[in-house]
Amino acid sequence: MRIQRILFLALLAALCLTMVSTAQAAGIGGKVTVEGVTVMTKTINMASEPGCAKMYSTPPKSEDLVVGQGNVLENVVVYISAGAPDESSTPSQPVQLVQKGCRFAPHIVVLQTGQPVQMVNDDTTAHNIHPLATNNREWNKAEPPGTSPLSESFARPEFISVKCNIHPWMHAYFAVLKTSHYAVTGDNGAFSINNLPPGKYTITAWHETLGTQTQEVTITGSETVPLNFVFKR
Repeated sequence: MRIQRILFLALLAALCLTMVSTAQAAGIGGKVTVEGVTVMTKTINMASEPGCAKMYSTPPKSEDLVVGQGNVLENVVVYISAGAPDESSTPSQPVQLVQKGCRFAPHIVVLQTGQPVQMVNDDTTAHNIHPLATNNREWNKAEPPGTSPLSESFARPEFISVKCNIHPWMHAYFAVLKTSHYAVTGDNGAFSINNLPPGKYTITAWHETLGTQTQEVTITGSETVPLNFVFKR
């Protein structure tokens, strides 16, 4: 009898773990593509900064519209704009914006409201970071080479264009969100947002030059709901 009870409890525990794992698998996933685009990516001229220019075997390209094979779209922020579970706390771990080769990396920096963003200068030349905020405080800070990283945060959600006044080709975005449920598309255009409880959600896809799109989805159980966005130009 005791052995049977132990076996029953072990089976019950395994079933519970399976149910938890299945519940955590619920989410949303798909791809972002673009139609009607003839890609003519601009080449960046770094002649004014030969120290940076020599870091590239071929001149780098602008990242404001990056389209891959099959018309997949890179650098799209896909996030839950309504219906997301409440956040228990603000992340204390900073995200990073790195200046290297006279470019910002990554091109899209996603962070939550109140979360610190750490800005690092890995170049031997001076830069400055100038976020053109409208819903948050605008600031402009110099970062000479060899200095300690700068740190800032933003109180309100906003997509903020970031530039370097010294090098006009340097451009990035801070995507400040209220939610931790987001993804940024890579070179395959794919995204996934996982570990979602059942409910109705509004999903927004944002691109810096093509604008925004929204769709509504409903998760009823442990399924992964397919969802695709198609931008047009």
